[in-house]
Amino acid sequence: MPDSTTNVTPLRPRRPCPECGKPSARATYPFCSPRCKDVDLHRWLSGAYVIPARDDEDENDVSSDAKD
Repeated sequence: MPDSTTNVTPLRPRRPCPECGKPSARATYPFCSPRCKDVDLHRWLSGAYVIPARDDEDENDVSSDAKD
């Protein structure tokens, strides 16, 4: 019986780690290590990464609350 593990196609292509550029690891994808994964999480939690909100979205939220 042939060894089927040599013909396995990876589910995701290997990509460089967004933090350091090394090849990503399966266990910490898309990062290369737990350290790079934790660095990215810290940036999110500390507010270094921010998803901007539009001013008109904020006004719509306030006006819809006032109608209720």
